[in-house]
Amino acid sequence: MRLLFPLIVGIGGFCLLASLGAWQLQRLAWKEGVLAEIESKIAADPVPLPAAPAAERDRYLPVIVEGDFEGEDVAVLVSLPQVGPAYRLIAAFETADGRRIMVERGAVPVADRSRAMSATSVTVLGNLHWPDEVDRWTPQPDREAGVWYGRDLATMAEELRTEPLLVVAREASSNDPPATPRPVTTEGIPNSHLGYAVQWFGLAAVWAVMTLFLLWRIRTRTV
Repeated sequence: MRLLFPLIVGIGGFCLLASLGAWQLQRLAWKEGVLAEIESKIAADPVPLPAAPAAERDRYLPVIVEGDFEGEDVAVLVSLPQVGPAYRLIAAFETADGRRIMVERGAVPVADRSRAMSATSVTVLGNLHWPDEVDRWTPQPDREAGVWYGRDLATMAEELRTEPLLVVAREASSNDPPATPRPVTTEGIPNSHLGYAVQWFGLAAVWAVMTLFLLWRIRTRTV
């Protein structure tokens, strides 16, 4: 009888921890499916810019736009691997049919920041994007310097007098100042479920070993 209660607790704890690990593996499979779907959408054939794009339907949609860079831009401060502090250059772009949108031309190191030049008859291939980077902790933009601390489409559109619509360039027929394109990818989407699963299964194994050790100690004391 002295072994019964610790045995029940041990089996119950092991089953709970193992089930949490199994649940994380299920979440991993779901997340990998979501990422595969996003990657497929990013790599699809480009289409003309929709008349009324919506974030829920058109996020990551590949588009091709033709028009003119207006010579107005804002710079979003970021830290990039193998680059360090850099700016994402987001410029006003007037399409051939008269719409004013924003195009993220790419990134430049902070030391290479220069104002955008106007350019006509430019073709841009990219993806529609609605980044979620701004919260109440994000500093207000330095409008005088033209520096933002997160891609806030509404605020940047107000500054550039465009639609709150962003095309992240994959390639462009003109890019002045020189900027390295940072195409939309799934790299920034977290997927930590495998790590969580390993942790839960590890805890389950530790729980099982501790339970066996406790049962052995109780048994040896009663013999």
